[in-house]
Amino acid sequence: MTIVPPASDEPRRPDGPRDPGDAWVVADDGTRYWGRFGAAGLLALDAERGILLQHRVSWSHFGGTWGLPGGARHEHESAGDAALREAAEEAGVPAGAVRPRLLSMLDLGIWSYGTVLADVVEPFEPVISDAESRELAWVPVADVAGYPLHPGLADAWPRLRALLDVRPAVVVDAANVVGSVPDGWWRDRPGAAARLMVRVATWARAGVDAAELELPAGQWFPEVSVVLEGAARAAGDAAGVHVVRAPAAGDDAIVDEASRLVSLGRRVVVVTADRELSRRAIDAGTGVRSAGWLLAMLPARA
Repeated sequence: MTIVPPASDEPRRPDGPRDPGDAWVVADDGTRYWGRFGAAGLLALDAERGILLQHRVSWSHFGGTWGLPGGARHEHESAGDAALREAAEEAGVPAGAVRPRLLSMLDLGIWSYGTVLADVVEPFEPVISDAESRELAWVPVADVAGYPLHPGLADAWPRLRALLDVRPAVVVDAANVVGSVPDGWWRDRPGAAARLMVRVATWARAGVDAAELELPAGQWFPEVSVVLEGAARAAGDAAGVHVVRAPAAGDDAIVDEASRLVSLGRRVVVVTADRELSRRAIDAGTGVRSAGWLLAMLPARA
């Protein structure tokens, strides 16, 4: 493997100093990969309009093909952060307009590429903001394979297409999870619930390994609902978590929320150690994990 800086007519930032990551990685067989520290791209999915694709200019690598907005990672930058940064720089994707659902990594040893599958939560119009794009377009999912795709995307598309309908969700029985640890939670039930929600939101944002949720390979960012009952209902909301305040029995609210998500096509996991609730959740079409399963993965502090 060798590292080769780009020639003057190859991808680079035209409006500032070249980043150390802007270089070619050349394999022993001569194959070139862009990005000294790897690369990443954003697969933005709009429920109405389809996939955001970039028509690459002729002088770029595999010019004339269609690919994802993306580019070289910076040193010490995560693939997820790189995909969102590059999408903002190349296509004007606004911060907060997409919600990441999956980070899928292609690791070749000498080079890696991360694809962030993200759902559009605030519709936007893409904007050509650098010299690497001829055009940007929303392409219906059914039409993507008919475009002259960048070879990397062409190879990955059948697998990525199959993942578009995989939407994980986790419903947390807050009373059961909080109550499983004798840390004095009973003295301040709203405070204990609030701390749990912050920890759960942090965990979900960091990504969950596919094996934990029995999903296809990758790092998943599930939707999270936390059900509060009794005095814990006084807890405030937490960013990144859907809070359900049970009007009566918490178990009924948990089953209702899980059933709602199942009806929307989500792959749902209910977190509880309650046997009867577990049976009802399974009957509703969900998986079940214990409170200990979740606590083992949560950050230690809110």
